[in-house]
Amino acid sequence: MAEAIAESPRNSDSVGARSDTGRELRIVTYNIAGGLPTWTAKAKREMAGRIVRVIKELDADVVALQEVPLGGSETPDVLAQLRDVTGMYAVEGPTLDSPKRRYGNAVLSRLPVRATRTLDLSFHRREPRGALDADIECGGQLIRVVATHLGLSASERSTQVRTLLSAFDNSELPVILVGDINEWFVRGRALRALVSHFRRAPAPRTFPTFCPVFALDRIWMHPGECLIDVSVHRSALARQASDHYPLVARIRVPAHRRTSDCSASGS
Repeated sequence: MAEAIAESPRNSDSVGARSDTGRELRIVTYNIAGGLPTWTAKAKREMAGRIVRVIKELDADVVALQEVPLGGSETPDVLAQLRDVTGMYAVEGPTLDSPKRRYGNAVLSRLPVRATRTLDLSFHRREPRGALDADIECGGQLIRVVATHLGLSASERSTQVRTLLSAFDNSELPVILVGDINEWFVRGRALRALVSHFRRAPAPRTFPTFCPVFALDRIWMHPGECLIDVSVHRSALARQASDHYPLVARIRVPAHRRTSDCSASGS
């Protein structure tokens, strides 16, 4: 069920480059590796400071985060720290929610977040997984940003992808699917299923930061013509902040509601 999100005083009219064919936005997916249970509260506070600096480097309009500590008696609320420092809208999609520890997906946005939904992607007795589905307003129209973190087994990912696709297969809004897909093989079943819905997108390597060999983090968009390019943010700071590099996409939100006009400027 959709939930209305309270507005922030931020002026969203200044967000994104505008043209006659729409706005260009920077969308990021970033696994901040904040859920390691052996870390102390002090270590997680220091981690939050590093993540804040990376987010400032990114200068993105929307940042989807995975493995985010969301508070609890034994865990700091890293999302609240990121929200307070960046001044961005912040919404959460916990996959673990207990009095001691809350943890999961989150989205930071310079643009107003009008509604959110959470999707349970948990598979049998494996680690709880989910997706955070946010309706974000840009230039008077909505886009859907779906942030997720899939499981570690192939059968788990296949089931989760089918659930994801069924959730927005008939969406009338542009859909941006982002997250840590955890698919280690380029011909994996989860990726084959995803490209049946989304146009193939660049998949630069993001993991591990000390020597990136796997493209675990992905960004897709439907309609595909709206995706301009995808790149990795490989700064020295990002190398130290997490074991994943942030993945950055430039997208074009059309000036009016006909999504076929995404290609009007020739991308």
